[in-house]
Amino acid sequence: MSSKSLTLNNISKRFGNVTALDNFNLEVGVGELVALLGPSGCGKTTALRVVAGLEHQDKGTVLVAEKNISDVPAHKRNMGMVFQAYSLFPNLTVEENVAFGLQMRKVNKSVRLKKAHQLLDLVGLDSQSKRFTHQLSGGQQQRVALARALAFEPEILLLDEPLSALDAQVRVNLREEIRRLQLSLGTTTLFVTHDQEEAMAISDRVGVMNQGVLEQIDTPDALYNKPTSSFVAGFVGTMNRIPAQISDGMVEIFGSKVVALKRGNESGQVVALIRPESISVIANSSQPNAKVLTRSFMGASSNIICQTGDGTIVQSLMTSASTGELHPGSSVQLRVLSSEVLVANV
Repeated sequence: MSSKSLTLNNISKRFGNVTALDNFNLEVGVGELVALLGPSGCGKTTALRVVAGLEHQDKGTVLVAEKNISDVPAHKRNMGMVFQAYSLFPNLTVEENVAFGLQMRKVNKSVRLKKAHQLLDLVGLDSQSKRFTHQLSGGQQQRVALARALAFEPEILLLDEPLSALDAQVRVNLREEIRRLQLSLGTTTLFVTHDQEEAMAISDRVGVMNQGVLEQIDTPDALYNKPTSSFVAGFVGTMNRIPAQISDGMVEIFGSKVVALKRGNESGQVVALIRPESISVIANSSQPNAKVLTRSFMGASSNIICQTGDGTIVQSLMTSASTGELHPGSSVQLRVLSSEVLVANV
Protein backbone atom coordinates (compact mmCIF):
# COMPACT_ATOMS: atom_id res chain seq x y z
CA MET A 1 0.00 0.00 0.00
CA SER A 2 1.25 3.44 -0.92
CA SER A 3 2.11 5.82 1.91
CA LYS A 4 0.78 8.63 -0.30
CA SER A 5 -2.98 8.99 -0.33
CA LEU A 6 -3.13 12.12 -2.49
CA THR A 7 -0.55 13.66 -4.82
CA LEU A 8 -0.84 16.80 -6.92
CA ASN A 9 1.94 17.12 -9.49
CA ASN A 10 2.64 20.46 -11.18
CA ILE A 11 -0.98 21.57 -11.22
CA SER A 12 -1.67 24.80 -13.08
CA LYS A 13 -5.05 26.46 -13.51
CA ARG A 14 -5.96 29.78 -15.07
CA PHE A 15 -9.24 31.67 -15.18
CA GLY A 16 -8.84 34.14 -18.05
CA ASN A 17 -5.82 36.28 -17.18
CA VAL A 18 -5.75 35.12 -13.56
CA THR A 19 -3.41 32.30 -12.53
CA ALA A 20 -5.12 30.45 -9.69
CA LEU A 21 -2.54 27.65 -9.41
CA ASP A 22 1.02 27.85 -10.69
CA ASN A 23 2.86 24.50 -10.86
CA PHE A 24 1.27 23.54 -7.56
CA ASN A 25 2.62 20.42 -5.84
CA LEU A 26 1.25 18.65 -2.77
CA GLU A 27 1.51 15.24 -1.14
CA VAL A 28 -0.87 14.06 1.59
CA GLY A 29 -0.07 10.85 3.46
CA VAL A 30 -2.55 8.11 4.28
CA GLY A 31 -4.70 9.13 7.25
CA GLU A 32 -3.18 12.62 7.38
CA LEU A 33 -5.11 15.87 7.86
CA VAL A 34 -3.54 18.68 5.84
CA ALA A 35 -4.91 22.22 5.84
CA LEU A 36 -4.41 24.74 3.05
CA LEU A 37 -4.23 28.26 4.45
CA GLY A 38 -3.85 31.60 2.75
CA PRO A 39 -5.44 34.95 1.90
CA SER A 40 -8.45 35.27 -0.37
CA GLY A 41 -7.55 34.54 -3.98
CA CYS A 42 -4.43 32.51 -3.16
CA GLY A 43 -5.77 29.37 -4.93
CA LYS A 44 -6.59 27.13 -1.96
CA THR A 45 -10.22 26.49 -2.93
CA THR A 46 -9.24 25.97 -6.57
CA ALA A 47 -6.78 23.28 -5.45
CA LEU A 48 -9.56 21.56 -3.49
CA ARG A 49 -11.95 21.72 -6.45
CA VAL A 50 -9.31 20.25 -8.76
CA VAL A 51 -8.91 17.33 -6.33
CA ALA A 52 -12.69 16.87 -6.25
CA GLY A 53 -12.96 16.99 -10.03
CA LEU A 54 -15.16 20.10 -9.93
CA GLU A 55 -12.48 22.02 -11.83
CA HIS A 56 -10.16 20.56 -14.43
CA GLN A 57 -6.52 21.63 -14.32
CA ASP A 58 -4.87 23.12 -17.41
CA LYS A 59 -1.87 20.91 -16.78
CA GLY A 60 -0.54 18.52 -14.18
CA THR A 61 -1.82 15.29 -12.63
CA VAL A 62 -3.96 14.26 -9.66
CA LEU A 63 -3.14 10.89 -8.11
CA VAL A 64 -4.94 8.95 -5.38
CA ALA A 65 -2.93 6.01 -3.99
CA GLU A 66 -0.59 6.68 -6.95
CA LYS A 67 -3.40 6.06 -9.47
CA ASN A 68 -3.89 8.89 -11.97
CA ILE A 69 -7.47 10.20 -11.68
CA SER A 70 -6.87 13.47 -13.54
CA ASP A 71 -9.57 12.76 -16.13
CA VAL A 72 -11.98 10.86 -13.88
CA PRO A 73 -15.27 12.81 -13.52
CA ALA A 74 -16.22 14.11 -10.09
CA HIS A 75 -19.07 11.62 -9.51
CA LYS A 76 -16.71 8.70 -10.07
CA ARG A 77 -14.05 9.90 -7.62
CA ASN A 78 -14.48 8.27 -4.23
CA MET A 79 -14.37 11.54 -2.31
CA GLY A 80 -16.57 13.08 0.34
CA MET A 81 -16.95 16.84 0.39
CA VAL A 82 -18.29 19.25 3.02
CA PHE A 83 -18.94 22.81 1.90
CA GLN A 84 -19.39 26.07 3.78
CA ALA A 85 -23.08 25.87 2.83
CA TYR A 86 -24.45 22.67 4.31
CA SER A 87 -26.30 21.64 1.09
CA LEU A 88 -28.60 19.29 2.97
CA PHE A 89 -31.88 18.09 1.49
CA PRO A 90 -34.70 19.89 3.34
CA ASN A 91 -37.32 17.29 2.35
CA LEU A 92 -35.33 14.42 3.90
CA THR A 93 -34.86 13.51 7.55
CA VAL A 94 -31.44 13.57 9.17
CA GLU A 95 -30.94 9.81 8.74
CA GLU A 96 -32.10 9.99 5.11
CA ASN A 97 -29.63 12.81 4.40
CA VAL A 98 -26.74 10.78 5.81
CA ALA A 99 -27.80 7.64 3.95
CA PHE A 100 -28.39 9.44 0.64
CA GLY A 101 -24.97 8.73 -0.87
CA LEU A 102 -25.31 5.03 -0.05
CA GLN A 103 -28.77 5.00 -1.63
CA MET A 104 -27.27 6.40 -4.84
CA ARG A 105 -24.80 3.51 -4.73
CA LYS A 106 -27.69 1.02 -4.54
CA VAL A 107 -26.82 -0.10 -1.00
CA ASN A 108 -29.54 -2.13 0.73
CA LYS A 109 -31.85 0.07 2.85
CA SER A 110 -31.25 -1.71 6.14
CA VAL A 111 -27.48 -1.56 5.59
CA ARG A 112 -27.43 2.12 4.70
CA LEU A 113 -29.66 3.10 7.62
CA LYS A 114 -27.47 1.10 10.00
CA LYS A 115 -24.42 2.94 8.66
CA ALA A 116 -26.21 6.27 8.97
CA HIS A 117 -27.06 5.64 12.61
CA GLN A 118 -23.48 4.57 13.36
CA LEU A 119 -22.17 7.87 12.00
CA LEU A 120 -24.90 9.94 13.65
CA ASP A 121 -23.94 8.30 16.91
CA LEU A 122 -20.31 9.29 16.28
CA VAL A 123 -21.29 12.94 15.78
CA GLY A 124 -23.71 12.89 18.72
CA LEU A 125 -26.91 13.27 16.69
CA ASP A 126 -28.49 9.80 16.62
CA SER A 127 -31.31 11.07 18.82
CA GLN A 128 -32.15 13.62 16.09
CA SER A 129 -32.26 11.10 13.24
CA LYS A 130 -36.02 11.44 12.55
CA ARG A 131 -36.04 15.23 12.49
CA PHE A 132 -35.83 17.38 9.37
CA THR A 133 -32.67 19.42 8.89
CA HIS A 134 -34.39 22.82 9.23
CA GLN A 135 -35.21 21.82 12.81
CA LEU A 136 -31.51 21.67 13.71
CA SER A 137 -29.01 24.38 14.68
CA GLY A 138 -26.25 25.41 12.29
CA GLY A 139 -23.67 23.34 14.16
CA GLN A 140 -25.94 20.30 14.11
CA GLN A 141 -26.57 20.71 10.39
CA GLN A 142 -22.84 20.80 9.72
CA ARG A 143 -22.44 17.59 11.75
CA VAL A 144 -25.06 15.98 9.52
CA ALA A 145 -23.17 17.17 6.42
CA LEU A 146 -19.97 15.69 7.84
CA ALA A 147 -21.65 12.35 8.62
CA ARG A 148 -23.13 12.26 5.09
CA ALA A 149 -19.70 12.86 3.53
CA LEU A 150 -18.22 10.00 5.57
CA ALA A 151 -21.07 7.51 5.07
CA PHE A 152 -19.69 5.84 1.95
CA GLU A 153 -16.14 5.66 3.38
CA PRO A 154 -14.44 8.03 0.91
CA GLU A 155 -10.76 7.70 0.11
CA ILE A 156 -10.36 11.45 0.61
CA LEU A 157 -12.45 13.85 2.71
CA LEU A 158 -12.48 17.41 1.37
CA LEU A 159 -13.52 20.27 3.66
CA ASP A 160 -14.10 23.67 2.06
CA GLU A 161 -14.30 26.30 4.84
CA PRO A 162 -16.89 24.12 6.62
CA LEU A 163 -17.00 26.19 9.82
CA SER A 164 -16.95 29.77 8.56
CA ALA A 165 -20.74 30.28 8.82
CA LEU A 166 -20.86 29.24 12.49
CA ASP A 167 -20.56 31.22 15.72
CA ALA A 168 -17.12 31.36 17.34
CA GLN A 169 -17.71 28.89 20.18
CA VAL A 170 -19.56 26.46 17.91
CA ARG A 171 -16.60 26.60 15.51
CA VAL A 172 -14.16 25.68 18.26
CA ASN A 173 -16.29 22.74 19.39
CA LEU A 174 -16.93 21.47 15.88
CA ARG A 175 -13.32 21.71 14.73
CA GLU A 176 -12.35 19.48 17.66
CA GLU A 177 -15.17 17.13 16.65
CA ILE A 178 -13.83 16.99 13.09
CA ARG A 179 -10.35 16.13 14.34
CA ARG A 180 -11.67 13.46 16.69
CA LEU A 181 -13.66 11.84 13.90
CA GLN A 182 -10.80 12.06 11.43
CA LEU A 183 -8.40 10.37 13.85
CA SER A 184 -10.99 7.76 14.81
CA LEU A 185 -11.79 6.81 11.21
CA GLY A 186 -8.31 7.38 9.76
CA THR A 187 -9.73 9.26 6.77
CA THR A 188 -7.22 11.22 4.69
CA THR A 189 -8.44 14.82 4.80
CA LEU A 190 -7.70 18.02 2.89
CA PHE A 191 -9.06 21.05 4.74
CA VAL A 192 -9.27 24.54 3.23
CA THR A 193 -9.64 27.50 5.59
CA HIS A 194 -8.71 31.17 5.94
CA ASP A 195 -8.67 30.83 9.74
CA GLN A 196 -5.11 30.41 11.03
CA GLU A 197 -6.13 29.25 14.48
CA GLU A 198 -8.42 26.63 12.99
CA ALA A 199 -5.73 25.28 10.68
CA MET A 200 -3.02 25.22 13.33
CA ALA A 201 -5.25 23.61 15.97
CA ILE A 202 -6.29 20.41 14.19
CA SER A 203 -3.89 19.72 11.32
CA ASP A 204 -0.97 17.34 11.03
CA ARG A 205 0.55 19.77 8.53
CA VAL A 206 -0.42 23.18 7.24
CA GLY A 207 0.36 24.51 3.77
CA VAL A 208 0.52 28.29 3.36
CA MET A 209 -0.39 29.45 -0.14
CA ASN A 210 0.34 32.72 -1.89
CA GLN A 211 -0.66 33.61 -5.46
CA GLY A 212 -1.19 30.00 -6.52
CA VAL A 213 2.05 28.72 -5.04
CA LEU A 214 2.66 26.66 -1.90
CA GLU A 215 5.08 28.87 0.04
CA GLN A 216 5.68 26.37 2.84
CA ILE A 217 4.09 23.20 4.18
CA ASP A 218 5.07 21.98 7.62
CA THR A 219 3.80 21.00 11.06
CA PRO A 220 2.01 23.84 12.88
CA ASP A 221 4.95 24.15 15.33
CA ALA A 222 7.58 24.38 12.59
CA LEU A 223 5.47 26.73 10.50
CA TYR A 224 5.10 29.14 13.42
CA ASN A 225 8.60 28.89 14.85
CA LYS A 226 10.63 28.41 11.65
CA PRO A 227 8.94 30.17 8.72
CA THR A 228 11.01 29.93 5.56
CA SER A 229 9.87 33.20 3.99
CA SER A 230 8.85 36.66 5.09
CA PHE A 231 5.36 36.04 3.65
CA VAL A 232 4.80 32.98 5.84
CA ALA A 233 6.29 34.75 8.84
CA GLY A 234 3.95 37.68 8.39
CA PHE A 235 0.86 35.65 7.55
CA VAL A 236 0.99 33.04 10.30
CA GLY A 237 0.49 34.53 13.75
CA THR A 238 1.60 37.99 14.84
CA MET A 239 5.02 39.23 13.80
CA ASN A 240 6.93 42.38 14.76
CA ARG A 241 8.76 44.07 11.89
CA ILE A 242 11.69 45.91 13.43
CA PRO A 243 14.22 47.99 11.43
CA ALA A 244 17.75 46.70 12.07
CA GLN A 245 21.30 46.63 10.74
CA ILE A 246 22.94 43.48 9.40
CA SER A 247 26.65 42.75 9.07
CA ASP A 248 28.47 39.45 8.49
CA GLY A 249 25.34 37.40 9.10
CA MET A 250 24.56 39.14 12.40
CA VAL A 251 21.69 41.55 12.91
CA GLU A 252 21.70 44.21 15.63
CA ILE A 253 18.41 44.69 17.47
CA PHE A 254 17.92 46.78 20.62
CA GLY A 255 21.71 46.97 21.08
CA SER A 256 22.26 43.19 20.92
CA LYS A 257 23.53 41.06 18.01
CA VAL A 258 21.53 38.03 16.88
CA VAL A 259 22.17 35.46 14.13
CA ALA A 260 20.23 36.25 10.95
CA LEU A 261 18.57 33.17 9.45
CA LYS A 262 19.35 32.28 5.83
CA ARG A 263 21.43 35.32 4.98
CA GLY A 264 24.94 35.73 3.67
CA ASN A 265 27.39 38.43 4.62
CA GLU A 266 25.31 41.40 3.52
CA SER A 267 25.62 44.71 5.25
CA GLY A 268 23.00 47.38 5.56
CA GLN A 269 19.41 47.97 6.56
CA VAL A 270 16.94 45.08 6.94
CA VAL A 271 13.69 44.31 8.75
CA ALA A 272 13.92 41.77 11.58
CA LEU A 273 10.83 39.55 11.98
CA ILE A 274 10.29 38.67 15.63
CA ARG A 275 7.35 37.04 17.44
CA PRO A 276 5.84 38.99 20.39
CA GLU A 277 6.71 36.20 22.83
CA SER A 278 10.36 36.48 21.77
CA ILE A 279 10.62 40.04 23.09
CA SER A 280 11.05 40.78 26.77
CA VAL A 281 10.03 44.10 28.34
CA ILE A 282 12.07 45.05 31.42
CA ALA A 283 10.82 47.67 33.84
CA ASN A 284 13.07 49.97 35.93
CA SER A 285 16.06 49.39 33.64
CA SER A 286 19.15 51.58 33.68
CA GLN A 287 19.25 51.32 29.86
CA PRO A 288 15.71 52.07 28.66
CA ASN A 289 15.13 52.01 24.90
CA ALA A 290 11.32 52.24 24.66
CA LYS A 291 8.15 53.42 26.37
CA VAL A 292 5.03 51.42 27.17
CA LEU A 293 1.96 52.54 25.23
CA THR A 294 -0.58 49.98 26.46
CA ARG A 295 -0.80 46.86 28.58
CA SER A 296 -3.70 44.48 27.93
CA PHE A 297 -4.37 41.87 30.59
CA MET A 298 -5.52 38.55 29.07
CA GLY A 299 -5.43 36.24 32.07
CA ALA A 300 -2.28 34.14 32.15
CA SER A 301 -0.59 36.44 29.64
CA SER A 302 -0.49 40.18 28.96
CA ASN A 303 -0.01 41.98 25.66
CA ILE A 304 2.42 44.92 25.90
CA ILE A 305 2.63 47.54 23.15
CA CYS A 306 5.78 49.70 23.25
CA GLN A 307 7.31 52.41 21.10
CA THR A 308 11.04 52.79 20.57
CA GLY A 309 12.88 56.10 20.24
CA ASP A 310 12.69 55.98 16.45
CA GLY A 311 8.92 55.47 16.53
CA THR A 312 8.82 51.72 15.88
CA ILE A 313 5.83 49.98 17.47
CA VAL A 314 6.79 46.71 19.18
CA GLN A 315 4.43 44.10 20.59
CA SER A 316 5.43 41.76 23.41
CA LEU A 317 3.51 38.84 24.90
CA MET A 318 4.56 38.00 28.47
CA THR A 319 3.17 36.18 31.48
CA SER A 320 0.92 38.50 33.47
CA ALA A 321 2.85 37.74 36.66
CA SER A 322 5.92 39.47 35.18
CA THR A 323 4.18 42.59 33.86
CA GLY A 324 2.75 44.20 37.00
CA GLU A 325 5.16 47.16 36.85
CA LEU A 326 4.63 47.87 33.15
CA HIS A 327 2.33 50.89 33.04
CA PRO A 328 1.53 53.15 30.06
CA GLY A 329 4.15 55.89 29.80
CA SER A 330 6.85 54.03 31.76
CA SER A 331 10.36 53.74 30.31
CA VAL A 332 11.45 50.16 29.66
CA GLN A 333 14.18 48.11 28.05
CA LEU A 334 13.35 45.78 25.17
CA ARG A 335 15.41 42.63 24.68
CA VAL A 336 15.28 39.90 22.04
CA LEU A 337 15.04 36.43 23.55
CA SER A 338 15.63 34.51 20.29
CA SER A 339 19.14 33.42 19.34
CA GLU A 340 18.16 33.59 15.64
CA VAL A 341 15.78 35.85 13.71
CA LEU A 342 14.41 35.87 10.18
CA VAL A 343 15.12 39.07 8.28
CA ALA A 344 13.62 40.60 5.17
CA ASN A 345 14.68 43.36 2.83
CA VAL A 346 13.44 46.85 3.64
